[in-house]
Amino acid sequence: MDRARRGKELIANKNSMIYLDLKDIIKDHALPFLPAKSLFRFSGVCKDWKMQIRSPFFAHKQSTSFSDVSGFFLASPSIPPSFVSIDSMAYGVPDPSLMFLPEPVDIRASCNGLLCCQGREGYKAYYVCNAVTKQWKKLPKPNASHGSDPAVVLIFKPSLFNFVAEYKLVCAFPSVDFEGGHEFEIYSSKEGSWRISGEIIYGSGSIMPRSGVYANDIIYWRIPSGRILAFDLRMERAQLLYGHGYHDSVLGVIDGKLCSTRSQGNGITVSVLSNAYTNTMQMYSKARAWESKLSINLTPAPGASMPGSSTHNLLFASGNLVLYRIGSKLYSYNLRTKETLFVSDGPYNGTFVPHVNSLVEI
Repeated sequence: MDRARRGKELIANKNSMIYLDLKDIIKDHALPFLPAKSLFRFSGVCKDWKMQIRSPFFAHKQSTSFSDVSGFFLASPSIPPSFVSIDSMAYGVPDPSLMFLPEPVDIRASCNGLLCCQGREGYKAYYVCNAVTKQWKKLPKPNASHGSDPAVVLIFKPSLFNFVAEYKLVCAFPSVDFEGGHEFEIYSSKEGSWRISGEIIYGSGSIMPRSGVYANDIIYWRIPSGRILAFDLRMERAQLLYGHGYHDSVLGVIDGKLCSTRSQGNGITVSVLSNAYTNTMQMYSKARAWESKLSINLTPAPGASMPGSSTHNLLFASGNLVLYRIGSKLYSYNLRTKETLFVSDGPYNGTFVPHVNSLVEI
């Protein structure tokens, strides 16, 4: 009798999850995958949800679970930053102009919910902030001069094991001591200091600011000549890549690999870097550096008016998202769902910096 009773109790315990309230299932297994703006709205559902969403542990879990690009900061040197949301009901920030920072800033880079900004006054200090939580940190002054529009890249990879965000900034800057060369300075939040790498590369010419992309321990920048500058962060070695650095292309990361996307006719073509070392191989090698991944026709969203011009101005292509402009209208295309959405309408003068609506704590 006792053995039979214990067997029934064991079965009941295994099936106990079936009888959980729906709100508890959503709280524990769905909320961490939602963007920050939606979570702030859902904190009004009940006291239990409010306490859950406001806890530091939940913020950490959300920052490692949600990684979709939610919108773009429009960065322009003449006006304060503004925010363009992919879906204004789901994504947003409380202060798009970043007035919570101690001085007016220019946005230089972003990564997984963090922004790298630079002050417009004094020695133009760097700040790393979360525009959702309004948390920020002022970084120490770099050792080298990075120029008026630095080619800086922010690197932040959320980890379940790090409750405080650990990030790096890497800037490629013209060398003062070696004419025609570029050097690299690296900031580590773990060390709390800047360090100039011993690597110097020649022949790269100028580097396009805000073009930097990070993938698999390598940072890539576009160069106006059509080439791409690659800096291996682990080995601290730099090289120049040839091909697919077209003036109308954008760099991004798809499935963990560097991709180059460019407008072509009424659509776009995406090429993936498959071999970065073809320039070191023997002559007549058949190894190809780039492989064509896909071609997509881009059209306005259903119900949106078609502008007079059908020329696409490609603005962003990374992950599952493509952002492009036809005339004054912005559209997004989701590579996963194949869905085209009308985003916004208006004159846009500046650079679009992607943003992830994350609760990550600095």
